[in-house]
This record gives sequence, C-alpha cells and structure tokens, in this order.
Amino acid sequence: MESGNHTQIPEFILLGLSEEAELQPLLFGLFLSMYLVTFTGNLLIILAITTDSHLHTPMYFFLSNLSFADICFTSTTIPKMLMNIQMQNKVITYEHCITQMYFFLLFAGLDNFLLAVMAYDRFVAICHPLHYMVIMNARSCGLLLLACCILSFLHSLLNSLLVLRLSFCTELKISHFFCELNQVIQLACSDNFLNVLVMYLTIVLLGGIPLTGILFSYTNIVSSILKIASVAGKYKAFSTCGSHLSVVSMFYGTGLGVYLCSAAIENSRVTAVASVMYTVATPMLNPFIYSLRNKDIKQALRKLFS
Repeated sequence: MESGNHTQIPEFILLGLSEEAELQPLLFGLFLSMYLVTFTGNLLIILAITTDSHLHTPMYFFLSNLSFADICFTSTTIPKMLMNIQMQNKVITYEHCITQMYFFLLFAGLDNFLLAVMAYDRFVAICHPLHYMVIMNARSCGLLLLACCILSFLHSLLNSLLVLRLSFCTELKISHFFCELNQVIQLACSDNFLNVLVMYLTIVLLGGIPLTGILFSYTNIVSSILKIASVAGKYKAFSTCGSHLSVVSMFYGTGLGVYLCSAAIENSRVTAVASVMYTVATPMLNPFIYSLRNKDIKQALRKLFS
C-alpha cells in the first residue's frame, strides 16, 4: 500500500506487550484479572459513596468521580487487548484506533485534573477549616468538575484532530497494547512536527500546572500540620490526605516518567511495559488505597454488603 491520505488506511497492528505465543494465555489471565479487580473495586467505591449519606461531602464527591474516570480509563484499552489475544488477531481499524486514542486521552486528562482538585479540597479543609463549607459548596464542586471535563475534552479533541491530518506509510505496527498517541504520530509519513510539539506542550502544561498546584497544596498542608500541637491531631489531619498523596505519587511518577522519557528510550516495547503501571496498575490499586486507609469508606462498604 502506498503512502497516502489517512482515508486509504484500513488498519493498524497492535503488537502488544509480547509476541511470544506461549505468553499470550498468561497475559490474558493477568490483564483480565486486573481489569475485573479495577472495575469491581472502583464500582464498589462509587456505590458506597452514593448510598451512604455521611459521605456526601466534597472530598468523596470527587473520589467517586475519580473512580468513574478510572473505570472508563481502563475500559478504553484492556477489553480490546483481551479480545485481540483471545481471537489471535492484532488488527485495529483506523477509526477504532483514533476513537481509542481520543477516549484514552480524555479519561487520562480527567484523572489528572481530578487529582489536582482533590488536593485543593484537602488544602482548603486543613488550612482553612472554618471557611471549608463556604469555599467548597455544591456549586463550586460542580463548577470544578465541569472545568475538569471541559479541559480534558479540549485536550483529547485537539490531539486527535491533529492526528487526522497525518498521512501514514505501509509499516503500521504499533509496539503497544493500545493506540498510544506518540507511537501513532511516529508512524506518519507526512510532517509530524506540529503533532509532536502540541503533544509535549500539552503534557507540560496540562500535567505540569496541576502537579504544581498539588505540590503547592501539600506544601501548605504539611506546614499547617506541623503547627498542630498534639500528635493525635497531626495524625488525624495527615490521615485525611495520605491516601490521596499515595495515588498522586503513583499516577504522576509513572505517567510523566513514561511520556517524558519515551524520547530517550529507543526500545518502544520497554515503554509499553512501563506504561502498564499508570494505565492499569494505578486505577486497580486506587480502591484499595482509599478503602484500606479510610475508616469512613470501610464503614460504608460494610453497610453496603450488609
């Protein structure tokens, strides 16, 4: 097939994490288990929060939306990967690839912004407790969630539309288990400078600004906690944000590490394996982190099961 407009491109080939036939059943079982745990765990968090009136607070409102985003985030990639392994078919159509890329960027961005908003919520709760209910009222929470959705939508739409302008060559093999933006761009025969520029610019801006906000929030949170006289008071204050800080460390530590270092690593398969940490492992571990370290969530889950 000759190089040409993208409308002439029927399909891409997802090489996955390994091309060894004997490893495919193992990968299928592993990722099916991880997906089921992710889906079930985050769904239980959502049900626990919605059914327990004591958890109808700004912190748990954003947590339930984070759990929903995590379910959608993993659902954009893992089911297609499992289907390809089961059917022994690595093909993904051009339209499906662009669609997968769009929703992956959408929910990854939503995760990113929600983590920043949750850090701001903890900052207000600990540093300005007397004004918490005034600042984090229902209208403010709704506007913050709407802003997260709009920014995520614009980010994913911009990068997806820019991919549509590219023409592709005959070698359409993606060394990944999903249509990752950077690798799709690198397959283009036409000039991809604008795509690369926009991709890294949005990563720096939409990843760096929320991360800066999180660091600012926790700097002030730690400063406020250190001023508390009693040890019990310090522990109680820190326990309300310890789970969130753990999730933030995992998400940004793995996500930004993979994207910012991908240009320096020639082996794209290594990047694909590393990306499993923030695309699959982090959403799977989130419910455990929040439930095991949060007394309110554990009580709500007991009520839900009883």
